[in-house]
Amino acid sequence: MLCQTCRDFAEKELVPIAAQLDKEHRFPAEQVKKMGALGLLAMDVPEEYEGAGLDYLAYSIAVEEISRGCASTGVIMSVNNSLYLGPILKFGSEEQKHQWIAPFTSGDKIGCFALSEPGNGSDAGAASTVARLDGNEWVLNGTKAWITNAWDASAVVVFATTDKSQKHKGISAFLVPMPTPGLSLGKKEDKLGIRASSTANLIFEDCRIPKANLLGQQGMGFKIAMQTLDSGRIGIASQALGIAQGALDCAVDYAEKRLAFGSPISKLQAIQFKLADMALALEGARLLTWRAAMLKDNGKPYTKEAAMAKLAASEAATAISHQAIQILGGMGYVTEMPAERHYRDARITEIYEGTSEIQRLVIAGQLLKEYRG
Repeated sequence: MLCQTCRDFAEKELVPIAAQLDKEHRFPAEQVKKMGALGLLAMDVPEEYEGAGLDYLAYSIAVEEISRGCASTGVIMSVNNSLYLGPILKFGSEEQKHQWIAPFTSGDKIGCFALSEPGNGSDAGAASTVARLDGNEWVLNGTKAWITNAWDASAVVVFATTDKSQKHKGISAFLVPMPTPGLSLGKKEDKLGIRASSTANLIFEDCRIPKANLLGQQGMGFKIAMQTLDSGRIGIASQALGIAQGALDCAVDYAEKRLAFGSPISKLQAIQFKLADMALALEGARLLTWRAAMLKDNGKPYTKEAAMAKLAASEAATAISHQAIQILGGMGYVTEMPAERHYRDARITEIYEGTSEIQRLVIAGQLLKEYRG
């Protein structure tokens, strides 16, 4: 029922405007509000904090369906659910949960997550943004890069070093309202894909926040970030599945209608083989993603499985959208058809929330740990 609800919403509200949103780099504010009303922006948040009270499998299915309609809207949804609300739900105090979760469930406000910096990328432990305690306030200084939802967010979970001598064990997490004095936004990045979501730097210059805005304990930041990314990878895997499904839908539809040598090109073995490989990659990645979600729902370790899901789904999305263009030929290369947008949107899924290379390191690390006992 949830799948059908999200599919109907995507067909009616997102598919007709996705190309326009992409072209204009326009945040889908009206659609985000409607998604909030449907409970899609706080899916695994308990009802006591105004959430939908569903599980991560439901969340995965919903992100896929929304991303099938518009991948930008899918990532806006994923960041709010996984990266912003997720760590507060897991590590926040009761007071923080009521203050920082409840207002972010309806679509009126969305959040963002600030870990990456211009100089750290995959080396998340090298945070040069610093926070020092001054009386009853934390003072933040530094720059965060590639922040999804930056221009549209009302709060951010920020990671900053509180003790340089401790390296990654000296990183802490903070809750910062937006806008706030001392926090400014960099330019909106002009991106290859997911162009309806805003991406920008966050610049902290003596930004003061109350002492109570520390999330979890001091020095727990790296652990909070890594655990948040584990669950975030299920969201991004689901986004990639939606892009891949959209590309496959487009390819099949075109192959059935396009005539060559007197019959639809779907009758040609070369096209059938492409479609078979596309469907196989998609279904395999979907099962890996659902497995990771179900392990999380059952309270079991899922770090390796989330990395496998994200790796398989992102690489499937890139490969499937590539082949969809091939099947459409010249029509795949023009903006009249959604195939070229799927191709552009797919590419980021192999980069953010841990590159494909990082996923392979995570998988290998977990695998070796299992063998060593």
